[in-house]
Amino acid sequence: MATNETITAVPGIRVGHATDEVGLTGCTVVLCDGGGAVGGVDQRGGAPGTRETDLLRPMHLVQRAHAVVLAGGSAFGLAAADGAVRYLAERGIGYRSGPARVPIVPAAILFDLGVGSADARPTADMGYAACLAASDAPVEQGNVGAGTGCSAGKLLGAGHATKTGIGSAAIHLGGGLVVGALIAVNPFGDVVDEAGRIVAGTRPLRGSGFTDSLAVLRSFTGRLAMQAAGATVIGVVATNARLNKEQTNKVAQMAQDGLARSIGPAHTMFDGDTLFALATGKVRASPTLVGAYAAEMVARAIVAAAKAAVAAGGLPAGADVLE
Repeated sequence: MATNETITAVPGIRVGHATDEVGLTGCTVVLCDGGGAVGGVDQRGGAPGTRETDLLRPMHLVQRAHAVVLAGGSAFGLAAADGAVRYLAERGIGYRSGPARVPIVPAAILFDLGVGSADARPTADMGYAACLAASDAPVEQGNVGAGTGCSAGKLLGAGHATKTGIGSAAIHLGGGLVVGALIAVNPFGDVVDEAGRIVAGTRPLRGSGFTDSLAVLRSFTGRLAMQAAGATVIGVVATNARLNKEQTNKVAQMAQDGLARSIGPAHTMFDGDTLFALATGKVRASPTLVGAYAAEMVARAIVAAAKAAVAAGGLPAGADVLE
């Protein structure tokens, strides 16, 4: 039996997608079984769209999240989290607050309104459906869930981007420790593999292949074109390490290094790059070890998202451009 090398290899983590194949948008839910997971977050970039992120930071009361929602649809897509809240509430899952249990469901969105229909947005019903679909099977990757409308390379406008999607990676580090990542890849910049090769990104106004977004940024064309960009990379890193809230937030911070390694430029004013961290708390491990490999898994997941994507919405996939 093949080893699961996606985020659901982390015990207690399940993932489900809901996909609008016509409107080209969707959402992805990460469910934390067993009473939730200790949560953390690190948000970078100038254009975030998030929900319930403050409560994940140190010095706040709530320690555990019960699910995380990743969605397209820009700010409209935050509605998908309501569906996850409803799903959890129906099952009596949540933070005990007086007479009620309140599900803790942080969420982040990305801007995919330039691919497919701008009127298609993830809804609460889609968030609920993603929960119903959640399993611990290897995560489906590419043009599904929050990755449905993703693209990379917005520098010369949406028409010169490349189709990307959602990707995942995980590693077994011995002693039962697992670290995984799930990333919806919709950056302003280019996706770069471990060899430094662009595998998805900005395509030139004329000719074939990719144009280096960093190089184009130096030109007059780049300074004009980037005024109308909409982007963002969002995702979750998870581990079965036993970490407290401060340590989990440190893991989320370190995981952002993987984003910076595999996307150039990253964390721009047009990206709302947000990574959540979840620790299910079963295995003793150093947060430094977990954070270092969380960054590695983020980088692998981003490249996997680019390679798993197929052409859609008039955009070619990276494999089509490289042929």
